[in-house]
Amino acid sequence: MAKVLQSELSPTGKPLTVTEMSWVASSMPIAAVFGVSIYSYIADAYGRKVGVIAMAVPQALCWVIKLASSNTMALIIARIFAGIPAGGCFNLTPMYVKEISQNNTRGTLVSLTMMFSNIGLLAMYSMGAYLEYHIILWIALSISAISLALMWMAPESPAFLVKKGRIEEAAETIALLRGLHIDDKIVQTELEEMKNEEAHFVTMERITFMGIFKNKAWRRGFILCTTLLATLDLNGYFTIFTYAWSIMTEAGVTVNPELQTLSIPVLMIIGSLLSMICVEKLGRKFLLAGAYIISSLSICCLATILLLQKNEIVVPSWMPVVAIVTTVWAYAAGILPMTYVVMAEVFNFQVRAKLLGCIVTLGWFISFVQLSLYGTVSTLGLHTIFYFFATTNLFGALTSMLFLPETKGRSVEEIERMLLGIKEK
Repeated sequence: MAKVLQSELSPTGKPLTVTEMSWVASSMPIAAVFGVSIYSYIADAYGRKVGVIAMAVPQALCWVIKLASSNTMALIIARIFAGIPAGGCFNLTPMYVKEISQNNTRGTLVSLTMMFSNIGLLAMYSMGAYLEYHIILWIALSISAISLALMWMAPESPAFLVKKGRIEEAAETIALLRGLHIDDKIVQTELEEMKNEEAHFVTMERITFMGIFKNKAWRRGFILCTTLLATLDLNGYFTIFTYAWSIMTEAGVTVNPELQTLSIPVLMIIGSLLSMICVEKLGRKFLLAGAYIISSLSICCLATILLLQKNEIVVPSWMPVVAIVTTVWAYAAGILPMTYVVMAEVFNFQVRAKLLGCIVTLGWFISFVQLSLYGTVSTLGLHTIFYFFATTNLFGALTSMLFLPETKGRSVEEIERMLLGIKEK
């Protein structure tokens, strides 16, 4: 995106300045900040499925605006419409997938959503490299329409149905999702667990944010998940993804930087596949901590390469490429999927939308600040930024190893006891 918009081939008719590019890039995450609360409300009031469907509408408007006008202001407005559903995407999608999944498959299925997201990135990178600008917009608009039609046929989350007292419909949905008869023991057991959670919930006082934070397990889970998401957003990937072409050019890549940036989504897909294979075998904690360590080392190498080049020391052009793709691989294999898997597992369904909404809002705000300040801070030298990112990744590794409980295959009640420090007998 950065290369096209800052070139003579820019659809705006002129190259965007650094400031304009910063606004185009950062308008999406700041819109996402407001989108999170909108979709959290929709998910709690009208259903997870309705929330996911509602994400497709502003996304389609984004592509329509870009087709109708190509000036800088139109691009910023379009990015705002893209940002609103993006705020709900990383909140509602893991939540919905978690609530329709069984305990022994939820990690794999949440990781699967991340893999399909990476396949989408590969498609956009590839089209951006070889197709005309408006053709890409028409393809993207058609995808939004298709996703809207497919989600219309999807079932509602059983947990939400129980929450609304639609018990029979919830049982039918569980049976449909498991491929079992409605009277099967597995179906009835899952339904009873949800009903018991709801029964416990209704005996409590009206749930407010103050009440949530008075609950020690929820408070500790909120602090842990907020720390994990803040670390994820400051790990450097979002900056690399948005400014990949510029960073590779700055790093001295001479062999078609545009083509080499295609390695980013390819490595992300490979990382996602590894995550899907290992998440139910190795657990969340090991994968997350290991990915942070790898990411910290690779970003530190990239920062050192940039520093050496700034001092006119020649470094082989393949080295920054390896550092970047290793960082991206670690992000896709562990940091991104495991963070969202843990966030989806820690809270029960009565408070899940509220708390994840708060956490994801903070995450998008951090992304906005990071992108909006990138142009200014980069004047200090890219190596400075990436040394900061390397330190952040090291912090993420330590947090995962020292404070994160292993949530693999555990119920919400078991996870809450672990957060309270109660050991299993």
